[in-house]
Amino acid sequence: MQPYPNGQPFPNGQPYSNGQPFPNAQPYANTQTYMNSQQYANALPQQQYQPQQPTAQPYSGVQAYPQYSQNLSNSFAQMGIGGMYASPPRYIDLLQERNLLTVGTNENTITLPSTVANPTEHCSPDVFRCTMSGIPQTQELLKKCRFPLGLTLQPFRDLKQLNVLQTPTIVRCRKMLYESLDSLPGDDRMLIGFVAVDSAVHFYEFTTADGPVRELIVDDVDDMFLPVNSGLYVPLKQYRTAVEEFILNLPSLFEDNHSSSNCLGSALTIVRNLIAEIGGRVTVMQASLPNLGPGKLASREDPNQRAAADVKNLGPATDFYKSFALECTGNQIAVDLFLLNSQYNDLSTLSGMSKFSSGSIYHFPNYHMNRNQPEVLRYNHLLQRYLTRKIGFEAVLRIRCSRGVSLHSFYGNFFIRSTDLLALANVNPEAAIGVQVQLDDSLEGTNCVCFQAALLYTSSRGDRRIRVHTLCLPVISEFSHLFSAFDVKSTVSLLAKMASDRVMSGNVLSDSREALINAAVDALGCYNRSVGQSGNAVLAPLGQLRLLPLYILGLLKHSAFVAGGRSVKLDSRVAAMVMLKNAPLEVILLEIYPALYPVHYFTDSEEPQQLALTYEKISRDGVYVMDAGTFVYLYVGSGVNPTVLNDIFGVDHFARISEDDSLECRDNVLSQRLHEFIRSLERHRGVYAPVIIIREDSPLRETFTRRLVEDRTESSHSYIEFLHHIKNELSR
Repeated sequence: MQPYPNGQPFPNGQPYSNGQPFPNAQPYANTQTYMNSQQYANALPQQQYQPQQPTAQPYSGVQAYPQYSQNLSNSFAQMGIGGMYASPPRYIDLLQERNLLTVGTNENTITLPSTVANPTEHCSPDVFRCTMSGIPQTQELLKKCRFPLGLTLQPFRDLKQLNVLQTPTIVRCRKMLYESLDSLPGDDRMLIGFVAVDSAVHFYEFTTADGPVRELIVDDVDDMFLPVNSGLYVPLKQYRTAVEEFILNLPSLFEDNHSSSNCLGSALTIVRNLIAEIGGRVTVMQASLPNLGPGKLASREDPNQRAAADVKNLGPATDFYKSFALECTGNQIAVDLFLLNSQYNDLSTLSGMSKFSSGSIYHFPNYHMNRNQPEVLRYNHLLQRYLTRKIGFEAVLRIRCSRGVSLHSFYGNFFIRSTDLLALANVNPEAAIGVQVQLDDSLEGTNCVCFQAALLYTSSRGDRRIRVHTLCLPVISEFSHLFSAFDVKSTVSLLAKMASDRVMSGNVLSDSREALINAAVDALGCYNRSVGQSGNAVLAPLGQLRLLPLYILGLLKHSAFVAGGRSVKLDSRVAAMVMLKNAPLEVILLEIYPALYPVHYFTDSEEPQQLALTYEKISRDGVYVMDAGTFVYLYVGSGVNPTVLNDIFGVDHFARISEDDSLECRDNVLSQRLHEFIRSLERHRGVYAPVIIIREDSPLRETFTRRLVEDRTESSHSYIEFLHHIKNELSR
C-alpha cells in the first residue's frame, strides 16, 4: 500500500471531522443518493446491523430448462442433494452441446431470508454484483468449489438513460470542443485553460473577456516555470468570447510547426503547479512519444516480437508518470489521456498518469483525419461524451462488508488510501472497479452477507453528495447449491481486470494466460468431481458455469492476451488491457464474446436471435451485425438479395457497396428496423461504437472473422479444441 501524498486526502475540504466517513453496512439492497453527509447519517439506523439466526430457508437460484432434462436421480441422491430442488439438477456435456446460446443466459435469482429488511429490493446488477449470488458459509466450501470470490462495481454509473447525440458530419477536435462549451458540466465558477506542447511549452494568457489571447513560450524544459501569475485559466462564462475565438484559431497557431520533439513531462509538471490549489481535471491530447525533458522516453517496441509468446515491455519504463499522478491525487487533480498515434508512444508508461490519478485513457490507433473515418467518428463521439458527461470531484469510495468477510485487492484507476478506502480525484459514469473478497471466519449462524459501497463526491455544481449501493447476498451452507450461484458475467469481468493488472505490473503474459485457463479448469473440475464424472465428457450445469470456458477462450483470443502467432502492436495490446481493467461489465463481455445477429430480415414482433461466434452461422446471402464493444461490424455476404442491398445500402449490386460510406437510415422498413436495432445495442452497451461496413471480399474481412471466437485460427484453438484441452487437464 502506497502512503497518501503529503498526508492530505482532502486538501479542499474534509468530508467528515471524526474520520469515519460511512457507518457500518446495512442490509438495504438498493441504491440511494444523499445531498450531504448529515442526510446520509440520518437516513441509516444508528444501531449496527446484526444478522439474525438462520431460518430454514435454503438458497434458491437455479434456473429451469425442461428441454435438457437428464435422468440423474441416482447420482444426486447419493450426494444427498435435496431441499431446493424439486427435481434433480440438470447438466450438459459441453463437448456435445454446440450452441450454448440456445440454453439461455438468465440472471441468477437472489433470494434473501424474510428476516432481512426489504428482502425483495436489490441493487441493480449493472452497478454492483458479486461473482456468486450467494456467499459460501465457510472457507472450506469456497476452497472446494474453486470459484473466484469478488465484486464488480460501477459506482457513478448513469442511472437514467442518456440521450445519444448524433453527429451527421466529421468534425475536428476544436469544433467539437467549441460546440460543447454550453454542455460542459458545472456552473458559473467553472475555469478553463489551454497549454500546448512541442519542444517547448506554450501558455495562453486571456487578458480581456473579448480580446485576443497572448501566447507565452517557455523553452527551458528542465526548469519549467509559469510566465505570468494570472490569466492562464479563466472563468468560462466571463471569457466566453475570447475562449471561442481561441479555439477557432488554434489550428492556425501550429500550421507551420515542424518540430518532432515533445516535452510532455515538463508541461504536466507545470500544469499541476498551476491548478494545485483548486484541483480539477487535466485533459492530455498526445500523438507522439515524449522525448525531451523530464519523463522523456525511448522506443522499446520490437516489431519482430509482437507475436511472441511472452511479450516484453508491457510494464512502465520509468516511475515519473506514476509519481506525477500521486502528486496530482494529493491535489485532487485527475489526468485523462487521449492517445492518437500511428507510431509507438509507450502507453504502458504513459498510462501511469491516469491509473493513479483516477483518470481515463482513450486510444485511437492509426488516427488520421482523412484516411481512417471509423476512428475519427469514434474519437468525435467519445470526446463529445467526455466533455459533456457528469463528473464528481474530490471523491472517496469506501466499501464495507459484514463480519467474517474482508476485501483483499482492488483493480481500476484510483489510489488506495486504506484497506477499504479508495481516493478518486475525479469519478465518471464509465469507470468500473473490481474487488477480490476473502472469507476470514466461518459464517455459521449468519443468514446473509452485506456489501455497501458509499461514494462521497462533490458535484460539478459544488454540492457535496453521497451515493450508496448495497448488495445483500444469502449465505450458502450446501456445497451442491454453489454451482447455481455462480455468476459468469461478474466472474469474467473480475478475471479480466485481475489478468490485465497482473501483466501491467510486470508479470509475464504467459502467466496470466495460464491463470485464466486454470480458472476454467478448476471450476469445471470441481463440478465434474462432484457428479462423479471421469472420462470423455466435460460436464457443466445448465446455470451460468457452462459459459465460463467460452468466455475464457474469448479472453485468450482478445488482443490483450493473444500470443504465439498473431501480431499486435505494443500500444494496442496495452490499450486493450487498460480498457479491460476499467471498463464496465457490458463492454467487457462484448469485447471478449461479441454479439452476432442476422439482420437481412426482421420478423414483425421479434428482434434477431443472437448467433454463436462461428463461421458455420454465416451465409453468403446474409447481412450480419457484430457488436464487439468498441466497434460494430456490418458484414455483407457476396450473395445478398439485390432488394436487401437496395433497402440497406441504396445499391442494387454487391460490388457497388462502399466500405467508406456511413450507414444511412433510408425510407424503408428494413433500414429503419436495422437502425433502431443498432441504437438498441448502443443503449444496452452504454458507450458509442461506430458502424464499420465489411464486404465478404474485403481486406477487412479478417477483422470480422478473427472475432469469431469459436473457430480455430493459426495461433489459437477452436472452442471444441479448448474443451478437449480442459478435458485432458481434468483427467490428470
